[in-house]
Amino acid sequence: MSIPFVQDRVLTGGEWRHDGFAGAEFENCTFRNGQWMAADLTGARFTDCTFEQCDLSNAVLRDAGFRTVTFKGCKLLGLQFDQCNTFLLAMHFEHCRLDFSSFRSLMLKGARFTGCSLIEVDFSGTDLSQTTFHESDLAGALFDETVLEGADLRDARNLVLDPERNRIKGAHFTLDGLPGLLMRHRIKID
Repeated sequence: MSIPFVQDRVLTGGEWRHDGFAGAEFENCTFRNGQWMAADLTGARFTDCTFEQCDLSNAVLRDAGFRTVTFKGCKLLGLQFDQCNTFLLAMHFEHCRLDFSSFRSLMLKGARFTGCSLIEVDFSGTDLSQTTFHESDLAGALFDETVLEGADLRDARNLVLDPERNRIKGAHFTLDGLPGLLMRHRIKID
């Protein structure tokens, strides 16, 4: 059985089998309305692809490559992005639910999270330089030894991070975000 190479296609949930991702290569493809929960994406490569309104919750991402991939309106709960192939890794997320996912120790410079739910996401050791978190909920998100230099966190909600344990030089915050930066010191702001 040959491993498929798919290029310049729009694939819907009914067109692509749940078990057809492992090892496949996709270039300039759009995936729409797919219900691929717990799908095995081991070794799959996605280059210049877009996922729209897809559910990939709990999918296996071992050695999967996401090279300039955009997720729009997707449900991506519990994904271990830290198991992805890091070569040319570039992802952007618009109005996605990424709760309980892990980006631990990845290089995600310049990533965009717009209108996303990032509840209890693990960003430990991640390079998020120049990343934007526009209107995204970071309740319980873990930042430890995270690089946030030049990141835009002005519109982020429920942000709590320790400035002494993370690199935040040049990051953008609002006055409303100060309590989340000072929580460790138990300072009360009225």
